[in-house]
Amino acid sequence: MSIRCARLVMLVALATPSLAAAGPPAPAIFAPGVISGTANEADPAFTPDGNTVVFARNNFLMISHRTGGAWSTPELAPFSGEWSDQQPTMAPDGSFLVFVSNRPAAPGEKPPSGNLWRVERTRAGWGPPVHLPATVNRGPSTWAPSIAGDGSLYFIEREKPGAPLRIWRSQLRDGQYEAASAVSFGDPSTQDVDPAVAPDESFIVFGSMHPGPDAHERLFIAFKQPTGWGKPIDLGAEVNGETDTNEARLGADHRTLYFTSDRRTPVKLPRTRAQALRDLARITAWDNGTQNIWSVSLAPWLDARR
Repeated sequence: MSIRCARLVMLVALATPSLAAAGPPAPAIFAPGVISGTANEADPAFTPDGNTVVFARNNFLMISHRTGGAWSTPELAPFSGEWSDQQPTMAPDGSFLVFVSNRPAAPGEKPPSGNLWRVERTRAGWGPPVHLPATVNRGPSTWAPSIAGDGSLYFIEREKPGAPLRIWRSQLRDGQYEAASAVSFGDPSTQDVDPAVAPDESFIVFGSMHPGPDAHERLFIAFKQPTGWGKPIDLGAEVNGETDTNEARLGADHRTLYFTSDRRTPVKLPRTRAQALRDLARITAWDNGTQNIWSVSLAPWLDARR
């Protein structure tokens, strides 16, 4: 290598610090007191412009709009409320949304614990929910959808009763979902859940629980390789915390990760009365141990990959 090339390599290395050198990013609560509140919120699904979000609040799907940098008071989605609805995810082009519901596929049928439904999104509004075919809803318990740029669908289910949850992929071809195939990360003993796949399927973020006495779900990122998915990378203690961290979703920029956690803000005692009032306001608004939506930039992992 010439001296000039060696200097160039050194300059590039200095200009793009490693993840370890830069340090992990700190997650931030999403829209505290408006979207993240006191009633268990999860799974934000954004339109491509980032100005509309559909999310789960307990067993309802809610919609909020951003105007002037502020999110509006969420309202019940027109297609939700009668049944238990959860885990919405938006197609990258914003043309449709897929969510989980326990509504029966047909009148009089036994409701499933959870199946996937699709609603079209047009300029006129939202269409009626449509039950996805048996190539996707292969049983009474199908969860955690994520949509690739070509419309193909990722989701989770158990291969058989008692088996750990794992991620599956159904290719959308000519408007039809094909038979699903399992997504493998090389360790069949783990429970892999809640996929959030990039539109071009170049990377995927998901929750995984490794066997053990203190096991809890943690978020990992994996990158596509020519022969399949690469080894998953743990997103670290700053993101994962000490309790279950899951329900991964990508923001409209596809570089911001949204996830769900019941973490709480540490409180230092003794405190001043002014700090006590601030803590009380925060606890009243959202910070009381319920599930909330958090966000963090994926830039350190994505840029390190490049």
